[in-house]
Amino acid sequence: MSDSVYVGNAGKDAALDRGWLLGHFKDVDDPRHSGEVEIKWGVHPRGDKRLEWVEGEERNALLVLISGRFRVELPGRNVLLEEQGDYVVWGRGVDHSWFAEEESVVLTVRWPSVPGYAVAGKGGAPLPRWARTTDGRSAMVAAACSRKVTAIR
Repeated sequence: MSDSVYVGNAGKDAALDRGWLLGHFKDVDDPRHSGEVEIKWGVHPRGDKRLEWVEGEERNALLVLISGRFRVELPGRNVLLEEQGDYVVWGRGVDHSWFAEEESVVLTVRWPSVPGYAVAGKGGAPLPRWARTTDGRSAMVAAACSRKVTAIR
């Protein structure tokens, strides 16, 4: 086996990195590192929902239902994924949110992979954009480290 091959289990590997299997956030020497695409194996208990809408999305996305019943909320439209293999695709600039109507597993593909885009705040919730630095760190951490804080996007 070469260094450019990685064999894993999506469920087990996803649990180690908030669901993410592939993207810019993996080490550059890891075959799962990519600046072009991000792939997530999302396991959601019934009633799980995104805490706030994603606004000003800069990436394209594909979300495929593996199991369960999952609702993707888009401006003026809700899409209910009910059968294995149901999917929805949205482009840049499309705001969105989601809700797990039943325990669900979904595969999300996003492109391009954008560094510093999503940062966990308290309890894993994303920080608002004004509270992040250009490299995605919390503004408070950056201020403590360098005393220079800038907002992104």
